Amino acid sequence: MSQEETFLEFPCKFPIKVMGRSDVDLQSLVMELVSKHAPELREQDITRRDSRQGNYVSLTVTVTATSKAQLDRIYLELNASDAVLMTL
Repeated sequence: MSQEETFLEFPCKFPIKVMGRSDVDLQSLVMELVSKHAPELREQDITRRDSRQGNYVSLTVTVTATSKAQLDRIYLELNASDAVLMTL
């Protein structure tokens, strides 16, 4: 399989999990970063889950992915942020 090949068929709905500390407005930041690459993203496309002790937050951002390159750019943008601890 070449680097550009994928098992996904585009366009498709693709969930991206983003984790960070709860003392940051992670949802607004993620909305801003992901919207650069997926301008159709809406607030209702993001679900939030707080950790048991409230120190961390996990967001699931569902985008309509149009290519592997688009997803790669989104992950690079998110992982470049100091507020983001992990993406899946």
